[in-house]
Amino acid sequence: MNQPVATVKSRVAAISIFASAGMAATKFVVGIAIGSLALISEALHSLVDLVATVITWLVVQMSDRPADEEHHYGHGKIESLSALGVIAMLYVLAGGILVQAWSHLRHGAPPPTLSAVPFAVLVVDIAVNFWRARALHRTALDTKSQALEADALHFASDVFGSSAVMVGLALSAFGYPWGDAAAAIGVAILISVLGLRLGRSTIETLLDRAPEGASVKATAAIKAVPGVLEVERLRVRMVGSTHFIDAIVQVPRTYPIDRIEEIKRRAQDAVAGALGDADLTFTAVPVARDNESVRERIMVIARNSGLAIHHVTVHDLGGHLTVSIDLEVDGEMALAQAHDIAHDLERNIRDEFGADVEVDTHIEPLEPELPFGTDAAAGRVAEIAETLARIAADGAIHDIHNVRVRDTEAGEIVNFHCRAAPSMSVIKVHESVDTIERALRRAFPSVKRVISHAEPPYAD
Repeated sequence: MNQPVATVKSRVAAISIFASAGMAATKFVVGIAIGSLALISEALHSLVDLVATVITWLVVQMSDRPADEEHHYGHGKIESLSALGVIAMLYVLAGGILVQAWSHLRHGAPPPTLSAVPFAVLVVDIAVNFWRARALHRTALDTKSQALEADALHFASDVFGSSAVMVGLALSAFGYPWGDAAAAIGVAILISVLGLRLGRSTIETLLDRAPEGASVKATAAIKAVPGVLEVERLRVRMVGSTHFIDAIVQVPRTYPIDRIEEIKRRAQDAVAGALGDADLTFTAVPVARDNESVRERIMVIARNSGLAIHHVTVHDLGGHLTVSIDLEVDGEMALAQAHDIAHDLERNIRDEFGADVEVDTHIEPLEPELPFGTDAAAGRVAEIAETLARIAADGAIHDIHNVRVRDTEAGEIVNFHCRAAPSMSVIKVHESVDTIERALRRAFPSVKRVISHAEPPYAD
């Protein structure tokens, strides 16, 4: 079972605390005992590592806390601040070591008392720190934790530092008294170089520098989502282990809102798949596509005005367009108000296509959203079903079935299914069914509306 990121980071940091404490104490005691400035310096370096590890352990408890009313992007940047603090301690230590080592070189100092003990301690220290550095670095990459990355860098520097101390002790053993102080200087320089490297990446995070390659990956992931036309602008910044992404994305203006929401959801999933932990702010910009039809453009105009239209008919007469529209308005609305609405719609259409466009708008009452109705009596349903079958006899439409009749305040509503040849065109089917519907209304004037559903013979 995969452990939560916070649990993994906390466990690794806690293990490092005990390892740092043990190794720092051992090196310090042995360094004092043999009088080695290099070993004492490395012990102090490990002591700083211990303080840094304690800070790291405390920091990771806070950095993974969720966002709140005061910290909208979470608490991840506290890791960057703690890393800067640890880097400052390292530079203070490096400066102190350089001063002391220079003093030993300038004024002279007795060489350390050598034995197998310091070498054994250093070998164990190198092995432990190598293991810890690898474990911390791997966890830092997996969790994108700068605090753990700083800790890993400290232990990596301990490996090289302990190696430098061993070289210095060996030089002293071979009669070069300056070897111990030179090794201490080497430790200080190593600390400074590694601190500079970590400091650069930490400051870049605090300055919201986009992670390397993150923008390219996020852009590619969003562009791959069906419905996305173009990514106008994309910005990425890191807060802790989370990529916060702001994207302005072009989508077709003909898409309904629910389709846009689906694109947003897929974009979030795509970015998370490409970058891992990601929080996407998706701003959709509706744009016109080159392949939009005239009918689609008219539907967009009506939708932007909050109008319900249907049965849009467009004809190209060579020199100009003719447009016919059914506009639905409140049935209780006064004609003058309804005419103003239709006039505004027609003006908007002419603004889009040119002043010479011929526009005719048929105004009709909007169907009530939830009209009250009841199922008609079985005898009435049978009567209408028999009439439908008789009207359709010997025609292209056959097998009238699933006939339903409802009584409403406005009149009877009839629904039925029918069948037609699979190769029959939609236009021919519509004309044939329309003929049946008109004949039924003539036979039963009380029928207000007829809704048919045509299907091929093999459909369920």
